Amino acid sequence: MRDRVVGRIPVIECLRAGKRTARRLFVLRDARDIDDIREAARGVPIEESDRNRLDQLSGGVVHQGVVLEADALPLLDAGRWAKEDFPDQAVVAILDGVEDPHNFGAIVRSAAACGANAVVFGKDRSAPLSSAAMKSAAGAMEYIDLVQATNISRTIDDLKKVGFWVAGLDADADKTIWQADLKGRIALVVGSEGKGIRRLVRENCDFHLRIPLSGPITSLNASVSAAIAIAECLRQRQ
Repeated sequence: MRDRVVGRIPVIECLRAGKRTARRLFVLRDARDIDDIREAARGVPIEESDRNRLDQLSGGVVHQGVVLEADALPLLDAGRWAKEDFPDQAVVAILDGVEDPHNFGAIVRSAAACGANAVVFGKDRSAPLSSAAMKSAAGAMEYIDLVQATNISRTIDDLKKVGFWVAGLDADADKTIWQADLKGRIALVVGSEGKGIRRLVRENCDFHLRIPLSGPITSLNASVSAAIAIAECLRQRQ
């Protein structure tokens, strides 16, 4: 199975990271300012195409004149992954029902940028690893472990056994992320855009945290909430 990586930044990061094999690079005929992409794609067949062909290949995602066909992203099995040795200050993001590909990709981008170790997501009720999600991640999926879980609650249990504290992001929580000690091994659970964390998953968290807000808007979307919480984990490790 193969992916189509769309857009200049996702494409060049995929080529540079070497996490998977690039099979063919499609570029817009007479495209400008892609010398760095051509350089990174040495040894990869390059096909010059017209805009209609690239539009078709990208599935409607803005392609900026480049589409890369590559092997599918490698996914780790949650059951095996949770038995690995983790650093003492490991940070993991757990996505419970995040189905919007733009939010999914943005969370992966924030996690990778802040040095998180992995992003865990469900086999069901999750955004697919689509071209849109990869575009929103801006190449970050090439640099962070992506872990697929059949059962999120079971994965949380497995992480607790190896010393993780599990914090659920909840707008109604009493405690804020500024008041919490987020050092050590931490797993942050982010719920779906509409319903939040599912009840059973919520009950399995060790504690719940909210992001304090003071304006007339009383909520943030999933990707922004995750970014703030992951960045706070990074701040506490400085």
